[in-house]
Amino acid sequence: MKLNSHKIGLTLGGLFAILHAVWALMVLVNIAKPLMDWILGLHFMTVQYSIDPFGFGNAILLIIVTGIIGYVVGYVLGWLWNLAHRTSHGA
Repeated sequence: MKLNSHKIGLTLGGLFAILHAVWALMVLVNIAKPLMDWILGLHFMTVQYSIDPFGFGNAILLIIVTGIIGYVVGYVLGWLWNLAHRTSHGA
């Protein structure tokens, strides 16, 4: 079955962008650090770190860059899938 690399790229890029938009929103409403502290605690870790104040420009750039990265990863995944399928089925 041939996959549409463009659609996979858009799907994964959209997912990456949405997840990072949620992260930016969590930074905006000051729940990012407590969440990270809880997650690290679940892994038996204590790490000294800080989360910078929310910046609208940084948030937009984060969402755009991760969306692009997600698109590229999804496109390559679709391309590799099609290559592997074509190679294994002799088409």
